[in-house]
Amino acid sequence: MASYPEVGDLRLVAAIARHGSLGAAARELLVSQPSASQRLAALERRCGARLFDRDNTGARPTAAGQEMVAEAGHILGHLERVFERSRAAAESETITVGTIPSLAMLVFPALHVALPHLRTSQVVDHGPRLVDWVAEGSLDAAFVAIAGQIELPKGVTGQVVGVDRIGVLAPATCDLRSTDRREFAGRTVVTYTTDYSGEELDGRVVALGATPYRAATAETAVRLGRLLGHPVVMPRSLLRSYLADTDRELVTPRFGGPRLSLVARVPTAPYWKDALPVVGREIGLSGVSAHS
Repeated sequence: MASYPEVGDLRLVAAIARHGSLGAAARELLVSQPSASQRLAALERRCGARLFDRDNTGARPTAAGQEMVAEAGHILGHLERVFERSRAAAESETITVGTIPSLAMLVFPALHVALPHLRTSQVVDHGPRLVDWVAEGSLDAAFVAIAGQIELPKGVTGQVVGVDRIGVLAPATCDLRSTDRREFAGRTVVTYTTDYSGEELDGRVVALGATPYRAATAETAVRLGRLLGHPVVMPRSLLRSYLADTDRELVTPRFGGPRLSLVARVPTAPYWKDALPVVGREIGLSGVSAHS
């Protein structure tokens, strides 16, 4: 046997067997009957056996033809499912995603909701390192709040998911009742944010007549606030995660908020288009796209 049969050969054999006619098979395959006849003759020469008995009443498979028809159906069936199976494999693949430690408890559960068919290998580290890992290919993506504050590496893009407004957590040990300037004056305020705006946030606290006490992580900020009886100024997504029944959340626009972004290589995987709004809503961000 000189070579393997081509897909067109298999489709022709299957069509002839299905219709019992070379002409009808040619019409189904949108080719001329002479072209179909020539292809069949060439296939029979390469196979070394006659595949169909042909006369005025039609075409009937020989013993060799019956075997060829069965094999053709089997092979074409596999080929028809190639794309479907490839898509299914893509949907069940594992992606490696990173974020900073304080956001891990929010980002990874949100990804599970947004991309239920993908398994996420989780990585936590500092934002700049995560961005570098995306650039080198160690990470598929990262969720960080610094994407708009740094120069991203070549071939890497940042896509805003939403804004994480800064709120105020008043623990039971703190008598703060409002975000009025007079309420803040003279107090120590624990601060935490997820981007590089820590100094700016501290400056706004100072402008209210208070003394900022910057914490290293979100959990540290909340624990310090409860221990010392100080209000805590931090992103609301994290604030709500740590909010206890005895705590109070005070909402104010005066502190702004970091922008959480997806950082990924170009071109960005298509599934993020629908996933990002879901991630933003699950985390509780503002300004989230209404898409999906």
